Amino acid sequence: MEWLDSCPTPYHVVERAATLLQSSQFQQVDGLSSELPRNGFLCRDGSIVAWRLGAPDAPIRIVGAHTDSPNLRVLPQPNISQSGWSQLAIEVYGGVLLNSWLDRDLGIAGRVIGVSGESVLFNVTAPLARVPQLAIHLDREVNERGVQLDKHQHLTPIWGVGTNNFSEWLRQVTGVDHIAAFDAHLFDITPSAILGVDNSMLASGRLDNQLSCWAGIYALINSLHSECTQIVVLNDHEEVGSDSATGAGGPLLESIIDAISIQEGLSRGQHFDRMSRSWCLSADNAHAIHPNYTERHEPRHAPVPNAGVALKINGNQRYATSSRGAAHIRGVADSAGVPLQTFVSRNNMPCGSTIGPIAATKLGIEAIDVGVPQLSMHSAREMCGSADPAHLLTLMVAFLNQ
Repeated sequence: MEWLDSCPTPYHVVERAATLLQSSQFQQVDGLSSELPRNGFLCRDGSIVAWRLGAPDAPIRIVGAHTDSPNLRVLPQPNISQSGWSQLAIEVYGGVLLNSWLDRDLGIAGRVIGVSGESVLFNVTAPLARVPQLAIHLDREVNERGVQLDKHQHLTPIWGVGTNNFSEWLRQVTGVDHIAAFDAHLFDITPSAILGVDNSMLASGRLDNQLSCWAGIYALINSLHSECTQIVVLNDHEEVGSDSATGAGGPLLESIIDAISIQEGLSRGQHFDRMSRSWCLSADNAHAIHPNYTERHEPRHAPVPNAGVALKINGNQRYATSSRGAAHIRGVADSAGVPLQTFVSRNNMPCGSTIGPIAATKLGIEAIDVGVPQLSMHSAREMCGSADPAHLLTLMVAFLNQ
């Protein structure tokens, strides 16, 4: 829960992961031109790749997740003053569940880049902004018709009265006097919490997919030294398609794996053979069955909370799991005593996708898609079973160790 509360943006995820890795004797590198350390990691903006090298030519075990979540992001020229209110112009990032951002106390976090190139993170958890919903007196049919929101007009947050200047506020918050550019994300400041009369539920922002990021980093730290090379990759930009320098569609992971093979003296053919013997575990949360909308789920493949990680299968390759991959991860789960469920979408309810198919396509590696079942995916505040994060961590450790 501390991870979730301290990581409102991908940049904070990378910072926290790097701190944990360094405290566990992993060495940070800035590039790939020098010899890679046995335990190391490389950061690029909102993405991080960490590794523990195994025997030369041995297979690779990769755990992958993504650092970004759908949210509202402040535009470069955000200042709006109208009707007596001070507002911030924003951009909707990813597939946001729009109504979930209404009437929440919002903080602002991100990074600034100074004119000399320095990067400074900031995270203001005070209640700074709010997207107020229109009163029912001015929208009498809202409960029958449903909330209808124009992304550009109706999601502009209020952050004061009169006139306020965002750039001046940033300078005060960050201590950077000459800011060349910034990335600023709004987030719900409500802390993560254990819910329920039986403490059976976990509620937080960004469960999708920081829960998997948390599990992946701790799995690498807690795994045993293995003959296999162990890698954890946390990519940015999954929620908008992964096509970026630091997304799963970019060269980051592939470049590091190539550097490892070159360092170990492998030929191109040997590298190809290594990848064909390797596995990637793509972790991204799954849809738990919603008790109020059971008709939206495939009844034989609808995961429930606290009954284990969901194995995600889609014959149209929205998920990468093959029958061989399903058999492999079921064996891993059985050996670790981890319960495993199966998620498949309805034919008339298309599913999303993950970094799994992208990794499989780019690397020629067999990928397996799994995830913790959750409700309210892409809401400003999501919910899952409180026992399932530990199930995922145990499964990842066993996967890396085999």
